[in-house]
Amino acid sequence: MAHKRNKIAVIGAGFVGSTTAHWAAQKELGDVVILDINEGAAIGKALDLAQAGPIEMFDTKIKGTNKYEDIADSDVVIITAGMPRKPGMSRDELVGINAKIVKDVCEGVKKYAPNSFVIVVCNPMDVMAVYAKQILGFPRERVIGMGGCLDSARFREFIAEELNVSVKDVNGIVIGNHGDAMMPLVRHASVSGIPLTELLPADKIAAIVARTKQAGAEIGGHLKTGSAYYAPSRGAIEMAEAILKDQKRVLPVAVELTGEFGVNEGLMVGVLATIGGKGIEKVHKFEMNPAEQEEFKKSVDAVRTLVSALKNVQ
Repeated sequence: MAHKRNKIAVIGAGFVGSTTAHWAAQKELGDVVILDINEGAAIGKALDLAQAGPIEMFDTKIKGTNKYEDIADSDVVIITAGMPRKPGMSRDELVGINAKIVKDVCEGVKKYAPNSFVIVVCNPMDVMAVYAKQILGFPRERVIGMGGCLDSARFREFIAEELNVSVKDVNGIVIGNHGDAMMPLVRHASVSGIPLTELLPADKIAAIVARTKQAGAEIGGHLKTGSAYYAPSRGAIEMAEAILKDQKRVLPVAVELTGEFGVNEGLMVGVLATIGGKGIEKVHKFEMNPAEQEEFKKSVDAVRTLVSALKNVQ
């Protein structure tokens, strides 16, 4: 019986998609298929990445295509296709544009990779994850939104920068929606076990929280055209690796809540969850103080408002 390698399909050959493929290949997580409606872009980037293999010493097979049948039997599908945010554009404005793209993608995934785990990266991430799950009809364990891994990485980087310490020693989690109502968990942030609140004054922490919430817009403002791609793609691969290697990582990800934290109604909100070979294996509930409860409610309301915009999608 032939050995079957893991297979990762990346939908979208833009900056986020091609960089996602890069991380996956470099880490040898499995063979990679890059799919894009622009077949030339997918093939060209796949060839270029494959030719880095002899230098970086990875044996990953990489294929570019515009045909959904090429993603058949993928273990993980990462959806990056969609229009990126432009300077001054809110994530909310992207709903109508990207929902149509996500619908087409999910119909292809449902047909050719019906047993896959799907990671949604495209913005507005929360609502696109909800819409993807609706179209796919997969159980909640297999449709996951990437937002918290990215936002938490930004939070940790800004803490490390402010304190002039290694990012390796910083713990920081962001839950809630992937937008202006995201919720950095200041009370639980620490550096090698020392609470952040003992290391920085309140005003410095507030500035870090504010910068975390606007980190994507900050990058977009500098780039002028396009948006972030290194960190978002790495966040997606952190999740994919946890699934493919059954790592049981506890990560901040968007998952459909079915009563946890008092939320259901089909909303996908960033929370802490164990991710392993079965996808979402457990949602971790923890006590929030009154201020955190209020902040989380605002985050959930932000997702609910975005999801209501789906009614207008044809």
